[in-house]
Amino acid sequence: MARKPAPPAVELKSATLEAMRALLHAADAPSVAAALDARLGATPGFFSGEPVVIDASALPSDVSPDWAGIRDALARHALTAVAVQGVDDAAAGVARALGFAVVAGDVQPDRAPPPEPVAEPVSEPVSEPVSEAGPPVASVPEPVVAPAAARRAEIIDKPLRSGQRVYARGCDLIVLAMVSAGAEVIADGNIHIYAPLRGRALAGASGDVHARIFTTCFEAELVSIAGVYRTFEHTAHSELLRKPAHVRLQEHEDKQVLDVAALATT
Repeated sequence: MARKPAPPAVELKSATLEAMRALLHAADAPSVAAALDARLGATPGFFSGEPVVIDASALPSDVSPDWAGIRDALARHALTAVAVQGVDDAAAGVARALGFAVVAGDVQPDRAPPPEPVAEPVSEPVSEPVSEAGPPVASVPEPVVAPAAARRAEIIDKPLRSGQRVYARGCDLIVLAMVSAGAEVIADGNIHIYAPLRGRALAGASGDVHARIFTTCFEAELVSIAGVYRTFEHTAHSELLRKPAHVRLQEHEDKQVLDVAALATT
């Protein structure tokens, strides 16, 4: 019987890679490193191992980014730069020489922040004048049609112990059990915790400033939305301790701050 031929040492097949997009507003490595430290310094390993596409489309056309320095700045936060985009031929050549892939500028990575939701206006019924044909007729409000692709949710129904981390990529996260101190829950969308939150919760991880955090028992060590974070040292007299709470990002005096408030459940 003839032996089946051995497979080749390597096969090339198509694959879809989810990647974050690092949009540059500065071309020098120190400025990028400082911005990364400010945003991720309190959450080491937050995006551990995530691939990154460096997007230079927002920079002036005559500016050449420090690819190697920016790659090293990302690596210090466990982010792996794999490609660049939004560059001219000269900058692309330098990037390729350093081992980067060059992505077409009109191709966006899968991990780009989601679009801002648009509130649909809701019409109120309005009574029309009486006509000879019959009684008043109330206008019927137009139905609000839900988006065709609603954001899905990942559900966790087991307690999370210290050191455990759950990341709901591209969706909301619903937790039905306790998040212990030292545990971490992360979502690109909203986070709903129907149990005590004693660890860390980070919503809007890919940049969604409209994401929110809800919990029925607030004892968090840290909460964050779109990289803006706040830590807590609870005492027996803390106003929100062990109570339902709601976390959202608000504009305050030209800066974004986290608002943590009581959540009405009745």
